[in-house]
Amino acid sequence: MVFRLLAVNIDGTLLQSNGRLNKSTKEAMEFVHQKGVHIALVTSRNFLSAKKVAKALKINPMIVAHQGAYVGSPAKKPLFIKRISEEHTLEIVQFLEKANCQIKVIHEKFMVGNRVNLPENILGKAVMYMNEGSFYSNQYVNTVSEALEDNPVSPPKIDAVFETEKEKREVCQLLTELYPEVTTIQLPNRKLTIVPRGVSKWSGVLYLAEHLGVKKEEIVAIGDGPDDIEMIENSGVGVAMSNSEPDVKRAAKWITRTNDEQGVAYMLKEFFRKQHPIEFLEKLNMLK
Repeated sequence: MVFRLLAVNIDGTLLQSNGRLNKSTKEAMEFVHQKGVHIALVTSRNFLSAKKVAKALKINPMIVAHQGAYVGSPAKKPLFIKRISEEHTLEIVQFLEKANCQIKVIHEKFMVGNRVNLPENILGKAVMYMNEGSFYSNQYVNTVSEALEDNPVSPPKIDAVFETEKEKREVCQLLTELYPEVTTIQLPNRKLTIVPRGVSKWSGVLYLAEHLGVKKEEIVAIGDGPDDIEMIENSGVGVAMSNSEPDVKRAAKWITRTNDEQGVAYMLKEFFRKQHPIEFLEKLNMLK
């Protein structure tokens, strides 16, 4: 089997725990790219934040951002964006405001969030994405719904962080019942992500694969979180980081080292070293 697309999660996978990209990981990504394999960064981050990581790689990878609601390249117009309607965005935010949670309405160019009095250890995880800078506008307001009434937004994603896991689960269940137009994704650290119905990291990867003419069995996917399980299970080779939760590891065909032990670099060099460059295989008419 020749693998043509590498899909790699960013936080907890590609990057170390300190948010930095290790030199050996960068070199391994370039090694795979030189073999003619398409590379995609797959993330819950917004597009501009993912674009910054992509720039550091210097190989112009594709980007599947906003939990799969945005697919494109750093330099061109997006191939695909799926949004929550303005009407449903406002209604969902008004619903979330009844709970004591941090709300972030996340557009690809800006974010609107609320000021809340959550415990510092929770709020600190909710306020900023790792490595985001001033290039992405973060606007905090007292009441998000009022801001949306003045300036309606149709975002790819809405995030909410709750004070307890119980509150998160209860709100998730209610949103699922009330709004069939969206998909709710429960994440660690009391976080709930809301995206348009049918959107996931895997759906974004599949859209990109179809655009590139790649079969799902020709995809290598690497991740560490529960929202990576679907792409790990369904790709040709699914890889879990050693820092992953048990459910993620059970879904994988390969478990590599942790992100702080350059698990991505180790896996890529071991796995792709025997694969000949795709251009070479095409010249020999060895690919169907």
